[in-house]
Amino acid sequence: MRRARRIFTLLCFWLLLLGMIAGCNSNTNGNDSKNEKNNDVVTLKMIESLTSPSRTKLLKEMIQKFEEANPNIKVELISPPLQSADEKITQMLMAKEDLDVLEVRDQTVKQWSNNGFIEDLSRYTNNWEYWDSLNDAAKHGATSIDNTPYFIPYGIYQKTLFYRKDWFEEAGLEVPKTWDDLYKAAKALTDPSKNRYGYSFRGGAGSSDYVEFMTWAYLGDKINPADGYFTKDGNPMFSTPEAKQALEMFIKLYKDASPPDSINWSYPEMVQGFTSGMTAMLIQDPEVINTCIENMEEETWATAPLPKGPESRVAQQTLGTAGWGITSYSKHKDEAWKLISFLSHPEQNLYFAKNNSLIPIHKSAGEDPFFKEGYFSSYIEMNSKPDEYLIADRPVHYKGWGQFRATAEKDIQALLLGKSSIDSVLEKWSDYWKKEKEQQNN
Repeated sequence: MRRARRIFTLLCFWLLLLGMIAGCNSNTNGNDSKNEKNNDVVTLKMIESLTSPSRTKLLKEMIQKFEEANPNIKVELISPPLQSADEKITQMLMAKEDLDVLEVRDQTVKQWSNNGFIEDLSRYTNNWEYWDSLNDAAKHGATSIDNTPYFIPYGIYQKTLFYRKDWFEEAGLEVPKTWDDLYKAAKALTDPSKNRYGYSFRGGAGSSDYVEFMTWAYLGDKINPADGYFTKDGNPMFSTPEAKQALEMFIKLYKDASPPDSINWSYPEMVQGFTSGMTAMLIQDPEVINTCIENMEEETWATAPLPKGPESRVAQQTLGTAGWGITSYSKHKDEAWKLISFLSHPEQNLYFAKNNSLIPIHKSAGEDPFFKEGYFSSYIEMNSKPDEYLIADRPVHYKGWGQFRATAEKDIQALLLGKSSIDSVLEKWSDYWKKEKEQQNN
C-alpha cells in the first residue's frame, strides 16, 4: 500500500512537471506569436484618381523604393479608369471598403471631408519637418477646407497652351493671344481630309472645366476670385452676356475645328490627339510636357500662356492641387502617413514632378533650372504677370458642387448634340447657383 502511494505521488509529481514544461512552452510560443505579429507585413491599399499609364508606372517605381526602405510595409496600388475614378473612390469610401491611402483633389476634398471619409492630418503635419518648406500654393491646397490639412499635394496644376510650332510656322500664323485668335487659328489649321484639326476639344469627363475658365476669361476681373462662379456683384457668372459669348465660342471650337469624336474625349484622348499629330492645339496641365517630350520630335511643339478674353484681356484659371490623404477608417494610419511623407519628401517630390511634368510643392525646387527654362517658361511668364493671369477659386465649399459637375457634363453633351439651347442651359446653371448661394447664406 505504502509502495502504491509512493508510485502515485511520484506520478503526480511528473504530471505536474510536464504541465509546467508545457505551460512554459505555451508561453514561449505565445511570445513568439506576438513577435511574429509585430513583424507581420502590413499591406496598404492605395488608390489613384488622375490615372495614366505613364504616371501609374512612375508611382509603382516610387512605391517599390518605399517598400525597399520599409520591408514590413507593402503597397497595393489601385488604378481605376480616369473617367470613373472619383466615382469609384467615392463608392469605396461610402462602403468603407479596405482602403488606406487615396488621391484627394481640390474637386473632391470638400465632399469627402464633409462626409468624414478622410483623416485630418494635423497630428502628422504638426511634427513633419517639411511642412514649412511647402510653397504657398501647396499649403493653400492642403488646407483649403476649414484650414485643415486633409491631403499633402504632390504638385500644382496650372493650364497652359500647347501648340504645334511647325504647323503654325508653315501656315504663317502667330501664336494665339485671345480666344478669338485661337478659334481663327484652329479653323485655319483644320483639314479633315488630312485628319488634321486645329484644337483638342474636351467634350467628355471634365468638359465643364473648359467652360469654366473660358467664361472666367470672358468676364475677366468681374469674377469674384474667392467665389469663382459668381461675379463681384454676387450674381452667378452664367447669368452674364459674357457667359453666353464664352459658351458660343466653346461650341464653335467643337463644330468648326475639332475632331468629331472629341465630343467624348477626356484627358487621355485629348492629349493623344495632340501628341499623335491629329490636333494643332491643346490646353492642359504641365504633366503633358513629359508626354510630349516622349512622343513628339523636338522643335515641333511649344507652350504659350493661356488665351485671354477678347475684351477683358485677362485669363483666369483655378490653381489646381491634388495629393495623398488617408481614409478616416484606415487600420494602418501610421504606416499610411509613412508612405505619404516618403512620397512628399523634397527629393522624391522633385523626382515625381520632373517625371510627371508638374510644378513641385517645395520652395527649394523653384531654383531648379528644369522649371525655369524651356517648356515651363510659359508658366513662369504667367506667374510673373498676376494682373493679366488671375487665379479664381472653384466653389467647392458649396454642397452642390459635385452634383453640378455631373449635371453640367450632361448638359454640355446635350448642347453639342443640338438637344439643348445655350440660353436654356445658362438659365438652368444660373438658377442652380442662385439656390446654392441662398442655401449657403441661410
